[in-house]
Amino acid sequence: MFEGLSERLQGVIKKIKGYGKITEENISDMMREIRLALLEADVNYKVTKEFTNKVKEKALGEEVKGSINPGDLFVKIMKDELTELLGGKEETLEIKSKFSTMMLVGLQGSGKTTSIGKLANLLRKKYNKKVLMVACDVYRPAAIDQLKQVGKSLNIEVYSEDNKDVVNIAKNAVNYAKENNFDYVLIDTAGRLHIDTELMDELKDLQKEINPDETLLVIDSMMGQDAINVITGFNENVNLTGTILTKLDGDTRGGVALSARYLTNVPIRFIGVSEKLDGLENFYPERMASRILGMGDIISMVEKVQEQIDEKEAIDLAKKLKKGKFDLNDFLNQLGQIKKMGPLENLLKLIPGASKMGLNNISIDPKQLSHIEAIIQSMTEEERSNPDIIKASRKIRIAKGCGLEVSDVNRLLNQFDSMKKMMKQMNNGNFKMPF
Repeated sequence: MFEGLSERLQGVIKKIKGYGKITEENISDMMREIRLALLEADVNYKVTKEFTNKVKEKALGEEVKGSINPGDLFVKIMKDELTELLGGKEETLEIKSKFSTMMLVGLQGSGKTTSIGKLANLLRKKYNKKVLMVACDVYRPAAIDQLKQVGKSLNIEVYSEDNKDVVNIAKNAVNYAKENNFDYVLIDTAGRLHIDTELMDELKDLQKEINPDETLLVIDSMMGQDAINVITGFNENVNLTGTILTKLDGDTRGGVALSARYLTNVPIRFIGVSEKLDGLENFYPERMASRILGMGDIISMVEKVQEQIDEKEAIDLAKKLKKGKFDLNDFLNQLGQIKKMGPLENLLKLIPGASKMGLNNISIDPKQLSHIEAIIQSMTEEERSNPDIIKASRKIRIAKGCGLEVSDVNRLLNQFDSMKKMMKQMNNGNFKMPF
């Protein structure tokens, strides 16, 4: 996400921090580099020009000229302006305590059906809401079956009817949801062009009859600057309350996110960060600005951990660590919780200075984690509780049991032993960071 832009901007910041003071000459050179970086990231030209002008004006202000460390203030100016460009204040979804309806709209192939599943999963998992998904894409072959498949994988109910009257389907679905104590109704609509008058009129009718609390446009972040025209076209017809940017994890440029809010005044509510059905995040402008500038996003990282780590288990684990009783059963359990957080490389990118440490380019093969699980699961309960008893003959049996090599078993045992020693040092207060 924003890797190309982030690396370029961090390079500029490194240069500016090397200057004794900011002058008209050196700031002009820096602005030229920033302008090119933004344009290459597919940020709109008008947005780029206004952004760089604002940064330059503030960087040459009296408060910076008199600063002992103008480089740090320049970073602050960049972060503040990026935050403003992305929307300024947080405009995440308002979670209602009463019955609520949401309608998702967008072009064909934008990822609406998957996004509605992700949104339903988030509402249920994070906010404990009972959600009903409604199949109103009656034109695309197999669209209803696709939504049902998504619903089945999440164990979330899907409402559908065998007719093409989408307004009637939606009205019946809302009544059904109220009768059966659902909290949220998410309506999946058919993909359409913003210039298709007939289909846009259908959306208008649907919005008029249902009067949804939220009308969210699902937009593919990889479509480039045409996304602005799409957002504007839909907004003129159905009064959007926000957008969901999909495939942001696959687009290293990310210019749409930096242009869309500024040019359309439609807030970004969510971003798609992976293809999995838990790959949807609330959009926070300030946190995103920090990520772009390589300052990390510790708050999001902590939230991800808190969502997956069971508090009681964490307390029990802390007690075991204090007593030095951490074993391979505990390790296996922790591994399972880590896997729930999604791709580990995405988590590493949230660490401040990740790019400097080379963490942005790390690729962790999920098979490696599966191999570790397989090795531990091939052990007896006694071996998991006391790994010291695992000698040559046991290693051969374990390797055969999981279909791997003895060297793989040795590697895991060595890593586990090193980790236990490090934890013991931390517990005794003798641990020093290796840098």
